[in-house]
Amino acid sequence: MGARTGEASKVERRLRGIVQRVTRRSLTALLREYRRTRRIRGVALVVGSTIDPATIGNDHIRAHALEGQLFRTALEGAARADRLPCTTHVERALYDTAAARLKRPATAIKGVVAELGRAVDGPWRADEKTATVAAWLMLRSVH
Repeated sequence: MGARTGEASKVERRLRGIVQRVTRRSLTALLREYRRTRRIRGVALVVGSTIDPATIGNDHIRAHALEGQLFRTALEGAARADRLPCTTHVERALYDTAAARLKRPATAIKGVVAELGRAVDGPWRADEKTATVAAWLMLRSVH
C-alpha cells in the first residue's frame, strides 16, 4: 500500500480500525432496520475458512486469508457490541455440524432446506441454503 518500512503496522492498525468502525455502523443500521419488523436473536456467519493466516506460506493466499479474518472478526465484534450472540461456521463442515447438533442426518437437513427454497421467490443457491442452516443452528441455540 505504499507504506515505508516501519509504517506498515501503523497502516494496518488504521485500516483495521476503519473496517471495524464501518462494519459496526453498517451492522447497527441493518439491525435497526430489521428490528422494526423482526426479533433478532443472534448473528450466524458462514465462512470459507477459519485458518490462521500466519500458517500460510504463500503471500497472495495469506493476504486473502487476512482479509477474510479481518471482516469475520469485525462482524463478530460488531455483533458482540450489540449484545447479540454470534456463531461462525465453516461452510464445508456446516451440514455435518448441523447433523450433530440437530440430531438428524445431513441428508434430512438438506431436504428440509431444499423444501424451504420452494417457497422462496428469488435465488436459492448454496449461499442462501448455508445461511438458512446457520440461522437454524443459531435459533436452536438461543431459544
